[in-house]
Amino acid sequence: MNEVTAGILDTLCRSVSFISGEELCREFSITRSAVWKHVGLLRDEGYLIEAVTGRGYRMAGLSGKPVRAEVGMFLETGSLGRNFIFRHEAVSTNQIAKALAQEGAPEGTVVAADAQTGGRGRMGRSWSSPPGVNLYFSFILRPELPSVRIPQLTLLVAAAIHRALVRHVPGARTKVKWPNDILLNDRKVCGVLCEMQSEPDLTHFVIVGVGINVNQSGFSPELQHMATSLALETGGAVCRPELLAGVLNHFEPLYREWLSKDDLSFIVPYLEEHSYLNAREVAVDQHRQTIRGKVAGIAPGGELILLGADGRPLFVASGEAHIRKEQP
Repeated sequence: MNEVTAGILDTLCRSVSFISGEELCREFSITRSAVWKHVGLLRDEGYLIEAVTGRGYRMAGLSGKPVRAEVGMFLETGSLGRNFIFRHEAVSTNQIAKALAQEGAPEGTVVAADAQTGGRGRMGRSWSSPPGVNLYFSFILRPELPSVRIPQLTLLVAAAIHRALVRHVPGARTKVKWPNDILLNDRKVCGVLCEMQSEPDLTHFVIVGVGINVNQSGFSPELQHMATSLALETGGAVCRPELLAGVLNHFEPLYREWLSKDDLSFIVPYLEEHSYLNAREVAVDQHRQTIRGKVAGIAPGGELILLGADGRPLFVASGEAHIRKEQP
């Protein structure tokens, strides 16, 4: 979608009444025939636009895609998402956001795609990213903090997503699975991937990537036992632009508070209340070892607290946590 088409879309979405062709001509410095052409392009994208002689154009139905105009209708942030880029298809939104950050894009820039051909999760895993049903988006942060604190952002984002789901998806009883997943009925519905460019005492930027299975109606045999979608579990379709805006709306105040604090203490009670792993026996797989114990909580620094066999607390900073199966 080119800049003029996107601009006309923004204008139509903001208006509650008809807008004359003449007004659009003046606003975008184009001819009436050009306005008609752009309206046609929007209709091809799935927008229902009324055209009435003598009155002009009016938005009668949205596409449901996570584009700037539709997300903007629900956005309440000061900066997050105000610079918004949409792609019909991308290799990954993290890849685009990283390139933009390296070019100097401001904090709060959001990149969303309707589909990804190379979506990734943690540990280099692929993230299934079919078109037209889910949310795939990334945003740029530039926290003026040492790099040692950046891993805490994953849990902060997870808390914001959980709050957004509670508000916008009634009936979705989701849980936060340390360190970066949201589960629904024991299956993954959302993942968070944070990547940073930094020096030991200076963070240049962080890319926060989010994938949420929203309206997907089915999964491949190899995924269906571990993945699900909001629609599958609640029985109803979810408005993707509203949910994306909801995540940004909930994250921005948490982020501002986190910047003013020394750690995650202010959000730990919420994370523990909605923790999937709390009080469970788990095994945390790391690159060279597996740590076992009973989950006793989340530390202010974001570490998972385990009680080992000797009863002593272990603070686990990273890894993949699995619930241990009972031994026969």
